[in-house]
Amino acid sequence: MRDPYKILGVKRDAGQDEIKAAWRHMAKAVHPDHNQGDPTASARFAEIGRAYETLKDPKKRSLFDNAARMAEAKANENTIMQQRQAAREAAMRAKAAQANAERVMEELARAAAQKAAADAANQQKTGAAEPAEEMIERIFGTQARAAAGGGRDQGFSAGAARRPETEAAIADKQPEAGKAEAEQQAAEDAAAQASAIMQPLSLLTSLVRRFTGSGTQQAPEKVPDQFATKTVSIDDLIKGSWLTVDLGEGREAGFALAAGTTEGHQVRLKGQGHKLTGMQRGDAVINIHIAPDERFTVSGFDLHTVLPVTIENAVLGTDARIEGPRGPINVTVPAWSGSDRTIRISGQGLANADGGKGDLVVELRIMLWEKPDDKVTDLMRSMKNGLFL
Repeated sequence: MRDPYKILGVKRDAGQDEIKAAWRHMAKAVHPDHNQGDPTASARFAEIGRAYETLKDPKKRSLFDNAARMAEAKANENTIMQQRQAAREAAMRAKAAQANAERVMEELARAAAQKAAADAANQQKTGAAEPAEEMIERIFGTQARAAAGGGRDQGFSAGAARRPETEAAIADKQPEAGKAEAEQQAAEDAAAQASAIMQPLSLLTSLVRRFTGSGTQQAPEKVPDQFATKTVSIDDLIKGSWLTVDLGEGREAGFALAAGTTEGHQVRLKGQGHKLTGMQRGDAVINIHIAPDERFTVSGFDLHTVLPVTIENAVLGTDARIEGPRGPINVTVPAWSGSDRTIRISGQGLANADGGKGDLVVELRIMLWEKPDDKVTDLMRSMKNGLFL
């Protein structure tokens, strides 16, 4: 069946008067007697009638509204799952790219250190010292030299200042000792130069980690809620029974019916929904539906029941004993009570969230005797014809 609201052209929050007026207008417009040349008129007229039957009955309307909300929630859940899956895949690709970038930076750093050590050793043998600033610019270009910042003025200048003193000391010493000392000094200078070269590389690596977010730990995303429906009885609501609901895949969840639960109420079970790898487990949301009951109907937290009364009891009044939700109850029917009369018994309905209870609403219905009575028939005929005193 299509959406009855769309069939009648009314909003979901339309009142009964608006729904009835829309049905009458459309039924008159598409009635088969007025559209004899239209072969689809009968089907359209029947569809309008079914839509009105659904929306005029509070129970049927509530069932349809709950089913529509669940369908919309399921569609939204699927869309959110797809979006989050795409986001996870994008995050994985970004993480892999960041790991590759770090590996490249490490390889460049090792290569630069090896190159610097080799150049320093060759320069020591030839006696020609290349300034560290020129070495950075030659290996990494002007951008790496600029990234070195203060290290250029401190580490490299200090190394350059030490070299003349080292060479003078070596010249004053024996050839064998001078050779060993020269090799040791060359190694120290190479280490200082490699450390200075690593400084801008470490800075670049830190920037990569910062912009890719690898240095922060984020809480895992939460799986969207899983929705289910549980049909309960009025007795379950009154007793606050413990119930279980099937969540599929062999899983069940248990919960107690708390005060304030009525038709359409939702019970949220934390951490008992879907479970996906790498994500925080979602919640299970249980939609409560009250099963039809032969004794009572539910309206909010009030319970409604029907009390049949005969004509003489409606006119003269009577005392009656009815079945209440928590046991038998005595009811007094006032004299001259018609079928539009209701008797409200306080505190006999469902428990609400504020610690109180709804009412039991007794609706009177005047009933005739099972067999015709001649005296009553004559009396009614006399009253109709105005022949009574």
